[in-house]
Amino acid sequence: MVELRKRKAAAESTPAPPPPKKANSVKSAASKAKAATTRQKETPTNGTSSDTKPIVGNTVKLEGFGGEVETNDGTKTTLKSLVNESKAGVVLFTYPKASTPGCTTQACLFRDDYTPLIATGFAIYGLSTDSPKSNTTFKTKQNLPYTLLCDPSATLIHAIGMKKAPKGTTRGVFVVNKEGKVLAAEPGGPAATVEVVRKLVGGTGESGTNEDVGNTVEGSKVEKEIEEGKTDDQGAEQSTAVNGGPSDQKDDAAKADVAADVADSAEKLDEGV
Repeated sequence: MVELRKRKAAAESTPAPPPPKKANSVKSAASKAKAATTRQKETPTNGTSSDTKPIVGNTVKLEGFGGEVETNDGTKTTLKSLVNESKAGVVLFTYPKASTPGCTTQACLFRDDYTPLIATGFAIYGLSTDSPKSNTTFKTKQNLPYTLLCDPSATLIHAIGMKKAPKGTTRGVFVVNKEGKVLAAEPGGPAATVEVVRKLVGGTGESGTNEDVGNTVEGSKVEKEIEEGKTDDQGAEQSTAVNGGPSDQKDDAAKADVAADVADSAEKLDEGV
C-alpha cells in the first residue's frame, strides 16, 4: 500500500518592513522651526521692526513701545503712561551725557522756552542713558523744570531711532501725540531740537542767542573727546566754564558743582572707569 505524505503548509508570508523615513523630513522640521524663530525676532512686542525707525506721520503702538524707563527721582514709567498723563502728547529730547557742554546748552534752551513749548498741552522730557543720580544732579544744578528720563539699556532710545551703533545716544527730538501719531523724529543740535518743537507747537520763545550757538560748537568738540576717552566729565565742565557755557549763577552754584563732581565720580566708580 502506498503511503501518502502530507505536504508541509506553505510558510506564512512575512509583511514587508515599512520604508525608512526620508532624511530630509528632519531637515524640513528644523527649517520650519528656524523660520518661526526668525519671524518672532523680526516682530518685537512693541509692534515695530527692531531695525525700523519711526516715520513722521505714522502711528506707533504705544503699548510696550520702548519698554520701561525710570525718572530721575526713581519712578518706573513707560512712554504710554507719559502720553496718557499728558494733555496733547509727549516731547522727548535725547542727549548723549548729562552735564557735558552741548547737553547743558540743549537742556537750558528747553528750560528757557519751557512755558511757550508746553502751552498747547505737550509734556517735555529729557532722555538719556545716564543714571538717576547723574540726571538728578543735572536737573538740580541747571534748575530744569521738566523730568529727566533714565534709559540705561537704551530700549526707548533705540525705539525712537536715536541709538548709535554700537553704543551711544544721538542728540535729537521725538514728538508723539495722544493717538500715537509721530509728529517729529529727527536728530539735531541743541538749538535745532528746540526749534523743531517750537515750530510744531507754535512757540515763540526768544532764547537761543548767538552766544549759545558758539558754546554749542565748543561743547560738541568736548563731547566727542569724552566719547573717544580723551577727557573726562570734570574736564568737560571746566571747559564749559572757561568758554562761557550755561551755568547756575545763584547762591547754591558752588554746592551744585560739588554735588555734580561727587555724582560723576561715583558713576565712574560704578562703571569701573
